[in-house]
Amino acid sequence: MTAHGSSNLPLKLALVWTLLIAYASLYPFSGWRDTGVDPLAFLTVTWPRYVTGFDLVANGLAYLPLGFFWTAALIRHLAPLLALGLALFIGAGLSLGVEIVQNYLPSRVPSNLDFACNTAGTLLGAILGLAGGRTLLDGGRLFRWRERRFLTGARGDAGLLIVALWLLTQLNPENILFASGNLRGFFGLPAAIGFEAGRFGSFELATVAAQTLAIALIAARLARQYPFRLPLGLIALALVVKSAALLVLMEGRGGLAWATPGTLGGLALGLLLWGVAMALAAGARQAVAALALMMATVLANLMPDNPYLADTLRVWQQGHFLNFNGLTRLASALWPFLALPWLVMSRSER
Repeated sequence: MTAHGSSNLPLKLALVWTLLIAYASLYPFSGWRDTGVDPLAFLTVTWPRYVTGFDLVANGLAYLPLGFFWTAALIRHLAPLLALGLALFIGAGLSLGVEIVQNYLPSRVPSNLDFACNTAGTLLGAILGLAGGRTLLDGGRLFRWRERRFLTGARGDAGLLIVALWLLTQLNPENILFASGNLRGFFGLPAAIGFEAGRFGSFELATVAAQTLAIALIAARLARQYPFRLPLGLIALALVVKSAALLVLMEGRGGLAWATPGTLGGLALGLLLWGVAMALAAGARQAVAALALMMATVLANLMPDNPYLADTLRVWQQGHFLNFNGLTRLASALWPFLALPWLVMSRSER
């Protein structure tokens, strides 16, 4: 906890969200070229002829948290209207910057409509931040609730960010339930083991069990109250997020596609192992969580690709979700490598 009962969590959230938007907007960072077109020409052309409501809402919603977090972080140091104006400037500047850079990516098309939606989303978020951002700071109700329920200080802030990032990984339909840390895609490496249905089911069970055990122990470490209730609630929320993502991205089909015999068995086994591990001393629980996380990451990189899943997602991968896909891929790949240092550095308090 910082001085005067305040937290740096809003600033950390603002910085993380800014980096995530920049990454998602420029993914996949390949094929750079200069077409010779004025990089600001997109600002004066007519708006795109074919626009969907989903695109407009998605662009606005992506920047709404950015405006909220930056206003919540800045209002602590600046007058309210100045904080709102600076947050709007940051959001609009970020949007303009990535639209300009998109001129040099063949998979991207800069759009003045996207810029307008992003700026509008930032403004709405900044207004909400002006009205409610203080609840994150200076002893506000949300701040006091967070202090009661979760690990405090910088370790607690980092833990909350890690848990939020883990929930984001569940929006990636390319992964089996809770799987993360697969770096093969970044390096263009083939699977080490060929696909065989029975063997793949065993990999599923072991990976999901290890990931469930790790995230449940991480959530229990983060909780100051209800160390059993928080992990169960987090896992239930992750299942809802996974199902909702599949329903939306697959156009209403396959919301429970994650519920295979292997994943269901791994989920049950992981929860059982977590219940047993909670009887251990705090330091031993952290060691078990770290070992489970490392095991799950190794399994995710060894696991063969599922050709049935790849076939199901082929249409989705060629659709309009490039930003979303790049963001969730990054979160899924890096999450274990962020969570493991937190576990090591977050020593239990007596």
